[in-house]
Amino acid sequence: MKLRKGKTKTTLEASIDSALLAVEIYNKPRTTFRSEAYISLMVIAWTRLFHAYFNNTIGDKYYYKKTNGRYEIVDGERKAWELSTCIKKYNKLKPAMKSNLNFFIRLRNKIEHRHIDRREVDALIFGECQSFLYNFETQLIDFFGSEYSINEALVYSLQFSQIRTNKQEKASKSALSKDLADVVTFVEKYRKNLDDKVYNSLEYSIKLIQIPKISNTNRADAAVEFVKWNELSQEDKEAFEQISVIIKDKKVTVEAANVGRLKPTEVVNRVNKSLNKKILSTNLHATLYKLLNIRPPNGSEDPFETQTEFCLYDETHDDYVYQEAWVYFLIHFFQSSNITPTQLRMMEKKGEKLNVDSFRL
Repeated sequence: MKLRKGKTKTTLEASIDSALLAVEIYNKPRTTFRSEAYISLMVIAWTRLFHAYFNNTIGDKYYYKKTNGRYEIVDGERKAWELSTCIKKYNKLKPAMKSNLNFFIRLRNKIEHRHIDRREVDALIFGECQSFLYNFETQLIDFFGSEYSINEALVYSLQFSQIRTNKQEKASKSALSKDLADVVTFVEKYRKNLDDKVYNSLEYSIKLIQIPKISNTNRADAAVEFVKWNELSQEDKEAFEQISVIIKDKKVTVEAANVGRLKPTEVVNRVNKSLNKKILSTNLHATLYKLLNIRPPNGSEDPFETQTEFCLYDETHDDYVYQEAWVYFLIHFFQSSNITPTQLRMMEKKGEKLNVDSFRL
């Protein structure tokens, strides 16, 4: 697609420029503001990419409106859709790509008022960062054609060969600031809430195995080869799988989503069966997770803020599932606590809270 001069082309060019600047900053070896700058610029790049697409398909209509039909105005300008709104309006992204974008939208909000000047976060989210860029170019080509591809403008960044020892890693982690620790906790929690199919998708996170290539049969060959998984032979796939088991940070044992995770009704039935009486209902279950702050209320801005030991947010189905540990906790709660269901409901009405640690086994 060859775009004529106009708003669509100008917006698209700004999108591409933002992505290239993000990569340039990320690949600079002495950059200390690496992750923050990369994420912010890539969010801008994605937002402008969607704006260019919408301008090209539905016209100049990607702005927020009030209930009276008038545009929302900020500093004298119409307020354009933010990236999260663009994703919802487009509604055609693959689940893993959508999860990757939502990850960075929320991570950007977390680091916006923090200065993370250590490399732990850079290393921790490298796979997601690579997919963030990979997905951008994929969607760029899908929207406007291969002539707008930017891969010819990018090269592989050079890597230092020395890897820190386990002792160095432990010492570094123990010195994490509270801000950084909060970010690391968010990343780990977000990943834990993803099902295995999304987590292991290239659209969510590209996981690379870097193995030195001893020699090239052809001296004209490139020093780096990016091999597509679906183009490998079965024998090669099995060999790579053996290697990946050594370095994977998440082991996949079952080809299914939400294995061992329970719906509220299942929790209720399991608890009542164990206690040999119908003491727990779905309404009382809701009262308990609110009192014990196990998960946020419906419609929360951050649905992932759960106590992951007991509850996880299922992004695909936009609901919550519960762990076996939550069943055992509730059984112990009713066996050891003198608090009645009526008292629990009164506590909820008063806005009171209970401390989970006070009722643990």
